[in-house]
Amino acid sequence: MLKVTLPDGHILEAADGATVADIAASIGAGLARNTIAGSVTFNGQADVVDAAAALPGDCELTILTATDDSPDSLLVLRHSCAHVMAEAICTLFPDTKLVYGPPLENGFYYDIDLDRSLTPDDFPQIEAEMTRIVKEKRPFCRYEMPRDEAMPKLADEKNRYKIDNAERAEGDALSFYVTGEAPGENFEDLCRGPHIPNTGIIKAFKVQQVSRSHYRGDVNDQPLQRVYGTAFFKKKSLTEYIELLEEAKKRDHRVIGKELNLFTISDQVGSGLVLWQPKGAIIRTELQNHLTAEMVKLGYDMVYTPQIGQLGLYRCSGHYPYYEDSQFPAMFETDRGKAIQSTLQLAQRLKGGATPDESLGTVRSMIESIENIWGKLEGIDADSSMDQVIEGLYAALSTEQGFLLRPMNCPHHIQLYASRLRSYRDLPVRLAEYGTVYRYEQSGEISGMTRVRGFTQDDAHLFCTNEQLPEELQTTVNLTRSVLEMLGMMDYRVRIGLRDADSDKYVGSTENWDRAEEAIRAAAKESGVNYTEEAGEAAFYGPKIDFVVKDCIGRSWQLGTVQVDYNLPERFKLTYIGRDNTQHVPIMIHRAPFGSMERFVGILIEHFAGAFPMWLSPVQVAVASVSDKSRDYAKEVFASLKQAGLRAELDDSDEKIGPKKHRLRAAKINYILVVGEKEAAQGEVNINDRDGKAGGNMTLAAFIEACRTEVDTKGRSPIAAESAMV
Repeated sequence: MLKVTLPDGHILEAADGATVADIAASIGAGLARNTIAGSVTFNGQADVVDAAAALPGDCELTILTATDDSPDSLLVLRHSCAHVMAEAICTLFPDTKLVYGPPLENGFYYDIDLDRSLTPDDFPQIEAEMTRIVKEKRPFCRYEMPRDEAMPKLADEKNRYKIDNAERAEGDALSFYVTGEAPGENFEDLCRGPHIPNTGIIKAFKVQQVSRSHYRGDVNDQPLQRVYGTAFFKKKSLTEYIELLEEAKKRDHRVIGKELNLFTISDQVGSGLVLWQPKGAIIRTELQNHLTAEMVKLGYDMVYTPQIGQLGLYRCSGHYPYYEDSQFPAMFETDRGKAIQSTLQLAQRLKGGATPDESLGTVRSMIESIENIWGKLEGIDADSSMDQVIEGLYAALSTEQGFLLRPMNCPHHIQLYASRLRSYRDLPVRLAEYGTVYRYEQSGEISGMTRVRGFTQDDAHLFCTNEQLPEELQTTVNLTRSVLEMLGMMDYRVRIGLRDADSDKYVGSTENWDRAEEAIRAAAKESGVNYTEEAGEAAFYGPKIDFVVKDCIGRSWQLGTVQVDYNLPERFKLTYIGRDNTQHVPIMIHRAPFGSMERFVGILIEHFAGAFPMWLSPVQVAVASVSDKSRDYAKEVFASLKQAGLRAELDDSDEKIGPKKHRLRAAKINYILVVGEKEAAQGEVNINDRDGKAGGNMTLAAFIEACRTEVDTKGRSPIAAESAMV
């Protein structure tokens, strides 16, 4: 018998081989009808499985239903809807070759290879075909085949993408899902699952957009079309989501940023590289000034380091070649290194091409030229496959010297720590920098300021003793919370990113990881915030705390992060002399409350819809004269505002006051001071806010003092209350 622990702690006994659906049925008929899948934790490993999946043994089980709208439930639904959309597209356009179609946080997509370009005009036809499939309530049926039987089956289908996906999959068997009960008679797809029991559970869906993509992000490979959609269990939820998207369009930081002249993306500079306009630079500077002031109070030291470094530095840290797929190419110093790099890049482009033998021959010819000049490349021989050739070329580059645009700041800060002998009396060492790093994101993934190729992190690295770790970690968590709450971002959760025990991407010993994960958990618990644990979300060198923030229209963004790292100090052989007069290895904390200045400001633009709180506003006050008779007084008011340190703008043109106010409100300026003959005679200003509300008249001195209070406290305006008393 199996023992199944439910979320409330209740333990059920079930026969060996019992499924998620069997457990649901034993609890109640209503639950059984609504069950779509199960989240199973077995031997410490959590996994979402089909409702028809047999439980692996004694385990913890959360039953996922079509009524809970949980993230796990929606992911299963959307994964299934991606299959339905893929079937609809293949039915309408039989020449379609499917690539892959994963679920996303807010929907799903499917990459397809199709000569005909899809447009939004095709969406109604695709949705109509999807509706037909949904109404048939066809079951999602899983079957497995041994790898040696499945690969010939895929070869017969002549879809190189599925063959490649299968070759990359782990295990001796491959799984397929049929949308129906009969393999070969209904739509089927190579897939790990899980899926909902039948298509009829999909109650609301929409095909949203189509964009260009490339297979595995390689711009030199076959161009693909990425078709996006979303799905919900209820039509009401879909309607609310569409309304949210419409509101998000109004807040698009790319549109508002252009209207308010905050930043520019220039094709001549390069996509994904942000040019900060003066007004945008004010926002960034104010944020940095605030954080810097807080860091100084906490004993941080500000530093500056180069944006490029030797490859050996990043090899030691593990960033190279760990980030190889998203790094700008390394700059090798020797002709041998440059030749090997060019050959490797060609091999990667040609891999999986239509003529594999010819492609391999082209690469071998280049390798032969290299070997004729510099000697044999180890690990590559006449029988090597393309994968083996690529592996050998990587190995040949592993000792070549060169430089890399830095993907991270931490190796540079490590070198600052290592520049002199340290004692326990020196610790903790807290080094902070607004350091720019570079990632070669694929062109289809770049978006305004929120997904870029060059970005500045508000980065800091703390080096401390084991005894100091809890306090230092708690301080960094509290600093991140205070930054978010200062901006009114109170709706956030904490996600603890842990390693995936089955993955080999992590560096360091199990003992170090266990200690780091325990420290992260303790800090999250001590802070009192709600948190969840997610395996596979850790950095490659250590676990982390991520702050996932909801903006004012309910969208989630991952912003600040805090990470504990026992591994990089060991890799770089960092030490300090302890109280016992022997060498010890410090513990390293990585932290970035904003994450990146580009992304954070982009999110703030959308969160505030360009209407920033006064302390962040590029222009805080505008002065508008009513006529020529009040122009001189308007200039005096403007000069006084500037003298008081306020960011002000003057409009003393001959334009009528109505259009002036409209233009200044559109510019999201916090306050518009209208001055006419009456205000000039009495030394007052007439206050209007950017929402069009009139605040009455106030003396200029009182207005300036109220502005100072609002800026200094980073709070709500006291001006309306003061003007009401005047």
